[in-house]
Parts: sequence; C-alpha cells; structure tokens
Amino acid sequence: PKIVCFPLEPTDQLINNPLLKVLDLGNPQTGPKQVQNYQFPHSQIGTQKRAFQQSWFQMFEWLEYSVQKNAAFCFMCRLYSKPKQPRDQRDSLLTTGFTNWKRALDSFREHESSAIHKSSVISWMSFKATEVHGNVTELLQAANVSEIVQRREYLCRVAAVTAFLGKQGIAFRGHKEGEESNNKGNFMECMQLLEEFDPFLQTYKPPSCVTYLSPSSQNEMIQSTSEVITSVIVSEIKAAKMYSIMVDEARDHHSEQLALCVRYVNSQDMVKERFLGFCKLKAFDANTITETIETQLVKHGLEHLTCVAQAYDGASVMRGAVGDVQAHFKEKHPEAIYIHCYAHELNLVLCHNCKAIPEACDVFYMLESVYSFFSTSLIDSINAILKNLPAVIQTLQNISTPLAIGLQSKLCRFFKTAVHDALKNCRCSEKAMEIFDKTKTICSDLGIEEHTKGTQRKQKKIEGYVVESPCGTRSDLSTGDLLRQRAFFPVLDRMLNEIEIRFSGAGAQFMTGIQACHPSSEYFLNEESLRHLATHYRISLQPEEVMVAKQFFSRKDKDALPNIQSVFSLLHVDMFPSLKAIFQVALTIPVSSCSCERSFSALCRLHTWLRSTMGQDRLNHLAVRSIEKELLTSIDQGNIINRFAEIKPRRYSLMLPHSKN
Repeated sequence: PKIVCFPLEPTDQLINNPLLKVLDLGNPQTGPKQVQNYQFPHSQIGTQKRAFQQSWFQMFEWLEYSVQKNAAFCFMCRLYSKPKQPRDQRDSLLTTGFTNWKRALDSFREHESSAIHKSSVISWMSFKATEVHGNVTELLQAANVSEIVQRREYLCRVAAVTAFLGKQGIAFRGHKEGEESNNKGNFMECMQLLEEFDPFLQTYKPPSCVTYLSPSSQNEMIQSTSEVITSVIVSEIKAAKMYSIMVDEARDHHSEQLALCVRYVNSQDMVKERFLGFCKLKAFDANTITETIETQLVKHGLEHLTCVAQAYDGASVMRGAVGDVQAHFKEKHPEAIYIHCYAHELNLVLCHNCKAIPEACDVFYMLESVYSFFSTSLIDSINAILKNLPAVIQTLQNISTPLAIGLQSKLCRFFKTAVHDALKNCRCSEKAMEIFDKTKTICSDLGIEEHTKGTQRKQKKIEGYVVESPCGTRSDLSTGDLLRQRAFFPVLDRMLNEIEIRFSGAGAQFMTGIQACHPSSEYFLNEESLRHLATHYRISLQPEEVMVAKQFFSRKDKDALPNIQSVFSLLHVDMFPSLKAIFQVALTIPVSSCSCERSFSALCRLHTWLRSTMGQDRLNHLAVRSIEKELLTSIDQGNIINRFAEIKPRRYSLMLPHSKN
C-alpha cells in the first residue's frame, strides 16, 4: 500500500486516516523512527539472506525503519515531498517502503542526491525553525501586535492630554500651529512638554500621515471619551432599573440649551446625579421640550425603564398640569411625579416675603449695602483673610470635601409639615422678645443707642371729659413691641402662608412617604405613610415585612443611621424586597434641579465668546468631560482607544486581537 505523507501542518483528514494508526513511523514532533537494540529480521534476497543494518542510521539521519513493515523510509520525503515525476513516484523510500537490502547503500545515496529529497530537507529545516521562532504567519502577527501596542501607547498620551484639557475646561487649538509659532495652542504645547520628559514619546515617531494630532482626530478622541463616560452612566441606570430626570434650560448666545440630568442609585447603594448632555431647542414650547427629552431617553435606551420623578424649575411651560411639559411627559411615564425644585420654591418664599414686608426689605437692602461697601475695600479684605487665615483654610477644606448627593439632599428638611411647625413654634411673644434682647445686647456692646419715638402729648381740649369714641390718639408702644407687631409676626405669617401655598399639593403625600423612610422621623417605617409610595409605584408592600424591619432597626444604634441612604444600605433585597424598592424610590426622587444649574456654569466656561463658533456636538462632548470629572478620571483609557478605533475605519489597526471579540 502507498504511504501517506504528512504536510507541514497535518490536516484533520490526515489525522483521521486509519492507515496512520498501523504505521510505527515518526511524525513531525518525534522525528525519524530509528529503532535501537533490535534484532532486524533477515530476508531471502537471491541466494543470500540479508537484513537492515543498525549502522545505517548513523550514515543517513533521515532514515527510519518500520518494524511492522520491515521496510525503510525517508522520514523527510515521506512528510514533505510532493512527487510529480514518475521516477519520484517509483521511489519506495517515499511510498511503499524500501526492502532491497542488497542495494540499500547505493539506493540511499542516490535518493539523498535527488531534487525531491533536497526540497524535503529544506521544508523539514523550515519546520524546525518555526518551532523555535514561530512560523511566518505567527511572526507577522507578533510584529503587527507589537506595532498596535505602540500605537495604543502613543494614543494613551494623546487621550491623557485631551482629558486634562477637557477636565480644566480650557481651549485646545491655537491660531498658528506651525513650527515657527511660539505658541501652538494648549494641546500641541502639552504634547511637546510631555515629550521632553517621556522616553516613549522621544523614541516613538508615528507616521507623518497618521499622527492623531489633527483637529479632526482630536475631536474624535473627545467624542470617544464622552461616549464612554455616557455609556458608563447608562449602564449604571439600567442596573438600577429606575431613575429620575432633572431638566432646565438656559440661553446660550443665540440658542436655547436644554440640560438633561439623571438621578439614580448605583450598585454600591450611592445616590448619583449625572449629566447626560445639552440639547439645542428649536422652539421653547411644551411639545418641543417634551419631544427633545424623549429623544434623548430613546437615544440612550432608557425609555422602557421606570422614571419615578421629573424635576423642573417654576417656568409656566414646565409646571402646568394640562398641556405643559410635565403633563405631556406623564402620558408616557405615568409614574413620574412632578417635583418643583425645592430650592427655587424656598427662594421664592423669601423673595415674596421681603417684597411684602417693608421692614424685611429694608434689612436685606442694608445687608447688601454693607456687603457691597466692604467687598470693594481690597485692603480690608486682605487684612481680614490674613487675620482669619487658619479658619478660612479649614472652612475651604470642609467645603471641598466631597459628600454623597444623597447625604447633602436630606429630603426631610424640605417637608412642608416640619418647616411649618418650626415656624409656628417661633411665632410667640417670648421668641420675639428673645430676639429683641439679643439685638439690644449686641447694640450695647457696639455702643449703639436704642432709638425710641417721643411720647405723644395728651390733647388739652378733651382733658376732664369722658371720651366714648376714637379721637385719633394711639397708645405708646415700646421698641420691642414695634419689632414684634411690625416685623417679626408679619414676616412669620407671610412665610407660613407662602409655604402653605407652595408646598401643599399632589406631591405632599409622596413627601409623607419619603418622611417615613427617614430614621430620625417620628413616622419612620409607618406602614400607612409608606403605602403612598408603594401604591403609586406598584410595589407590593407586606405588613409582615414592615414589622420585621421595625424590629431589625430597633436594635441598631440611631447614631449609625443618620439618613435614608444608611438605612437603604442595610436592607437586603432577599429579606426586604418591597422596602428595598420603596427606599430606592425615595432616594431616586430629586430634591432640586441644581445639577442642571451647575451644568450651565460649565456651559459658561466652555462656550465663551472666543469659542462661539463651536458646534453643538463638540460642545456636548466637552461638557460631559468637564462636568463628569469623577468618571473621566476613573475610566480605562483602553476603552477610550477602542471606541476611537470604532468611530471610523482607520489606516492602521488600533484594536488588539483579544479586544475585537
């Protein structure tokens, strides 16, 4: 039978060939099968018996012997030869095996000098070289991976510079970026500065046609970073399965910009308020604003998740119960209750109060005048800072210490009932006189005399007569009584009335439910209060679960439970599933739309008159990077480069083999 030859890399067809299981010959991994210490059998050849000789293995290293066939083969030709000539096909060393031991040496030498054997030897040597250095494909692939790694290392520097400039909110490009320019712009100058101290940039020189430093490549890097940050936010929202939106609008040059922020609880039980982007409004009506919000939610794949609340400012186009934004949005998201920004509400209470009470208006006007006077005195400001420098530094450190948004936004402080009761308790003569006495003490310390009106003289015309009707005279009042009647009581009455009007409405019952989630409230874990939230958000609240929770938290130290978030982190989803959902809703409902206001501060820093021609997409990408600094510094640069490579086909590959999957 014909002997099957192995190719350089055996195929499945050869491996499954049953003939290979019979042959006791070598393979590419073991080499030639040269039998040792074996008594070779003799064969009758002519008048003599002859046998294979052990010494032939030393003479011909390619020679191998099959015990089963009692025949000799050329190991290299059997594996790698491709017989094309009839003479080669008749060579038994390649096919059936050589057994003519009488002519063995002559045949072996003749075969060794043949062209097919020399070609097979070259193939065998190439195969052995690939075992050490790898084959050509592997070598080329390794070289390609090395180049990709170098390109990615280079892009890491480019991404780091763009991240730094974006985080600081400063411009990228210069007016002149040629070699003769002394100032090539922040981006190019930072790259050159980095090159002075970075050995990698000093040695690696990218192709002149692909430096990734052009304005278009830079914009694509900015876009990649922004999209990666947004994808992290969206993935966290999808993991939370519920969120709230906060929307506000502001005028930017010649267009209206809509800021969209979201609030949710992440997998670490931390409340997060994130910025999703700016949207240019084509018109400032309810339908356009609602359509813009819905378009952004669909873009990020959030339209099917539960939106628990919507927070806006007090603009009429936003807050109207019929035909305005909150009403249109509720048609598609019925669970989304409307939250009028409580910061705006309280500010309006104070503003209306000051306008209605002249004495209060005079006080704030005087405070503003004093502040303005001293703020314009630079030497006094410097002396004041120098005198109180330790306290100023400590205060700034306390302010700069980051706190969770959920800890800063304690909902119970804004409950109408709590504020209302506190103000009512203050409305008494004792409280008014306490404030007056403190004021007198301060005035006495400062050497300020109490101003009193002169007493009114009695009319001599009616002296000695009994008066039965008013005659235009007034009883004399002390300064303290005047303070109480003309300022203190009117201010409190006006504030109580404003709070009653602004904080009484459809959202009051939801605030009562949130109050029942706060551990310091007297209604903590009150089942009736919690059921307001459970019913609206379709959460099946079980009385037994509330009872067990009360017993569980009664054993906890109250000092260790300062807010709703601390309670939420202790609720295990398997033990308290409905309470976990209710507390998550309570944390997700926003308190104000201040995150939108902060995004407008970033907008002012980014869209200056020197950068007024910036496009909407670039503005949005820069805003995401500038506002979400926490995520910008935490994301993996490898993900940014992968996204950069996917934006469009690249001349040179940037994706590593394992990152393409």
